[in-house]
Amino acid sequence: MLIEKGVHTIMTKKAIFFDLDDTLVNDRKSIQTAFDVTCGDLEQKYGISSQVIEAAVREAAREQYQRYSFYPVTLQLGINPFEGLWGDFGDVHHWQLRQMGKDISDYQLQTWTNGLKAAGINEGAAWAKERFREVRRSSPFLYEETYSVLEQLKAAGLRLLLLTNGAPSLQLEKLRMLPELPPYFEHILISGNFGFGKPDSAIFHHALKLMDTAPEEAVMVGDNLSTDILGATRVGMDSILIDHGDGRIVEGAKPTHTVSSLQETLDVIQKLTNN
Repeated sequence: MLIEKGVHTIMTKKAIFFDLDDTLVNDRKSIQTAFDVTCGDLEQKYGISSQVIEAAVREAAREQYQRYSFYPVTLQLGINPFEGLWGDFGDVHHWQLRQMGKDISDYQLQTWTNGLKAAGINEGAAWAKERFREVRRSSPFLYEETYSVLEQLKAAGLRLLLLTNGAPSLQLEKLRMLPELPPYFEHILISGNFGFGKPDSAIFHHALKLMDTAPEEAVMVGDNLSTDILGATRVGMDSILIDHGDGRIVEGAKPTHTVSSLQETLDVIQKLTNN
């Protein structure tokens, strides 16, 4: 237990804000699994290394993504090219997301067409597009300690909010894959619903308002320096960076604490909530 039930504790922190992707759910593993299976099948059929195919498709995805009118909103809301390879989008409340829904199938097909051609394969793009989407949807991964960490924080009397960048349709689809996850949170705030994504200060201030909490009473937990940590720094919140070893440095992003796993956040939060 983080804090034993029945023990009176003076808490300087009241609320914990959690990022979703690569903080509570292992989105990198889900995407990698989709690439491993799809490119592995292609290797068996065409005799070209799955690593060569994957590298070519990833490069094609990054390049192709920038060619569409929806690209600016993906930067604003934090939707990466590899989420674009399996999502449907088309959220009706935002015109650029509506446009993304119209164009996303073309983006996915063109990415696989161009990527496979670069790897020396001149067919199979339509099949690969659907195979990737199918595998990603069947491969949601939580970190092993996710539920345990959330359970202990709730038992300690801390209030939890989920603060995630992305299109509502896609983020909600991820949460539907893991139906036991949403009930831990008082609020689930998705950048696509709000109109601005992390690190914009506006979405952090809105989250604080939803929880009726001052910045000094809340902690942001996330894996991304340029979104989670930079945004928290800007509004004066403490933050815990889960460092996956990317080696990135982001100017202005100053995590209060750095850990290597979600499990390690418990000890940090215990120190922050005891005074």
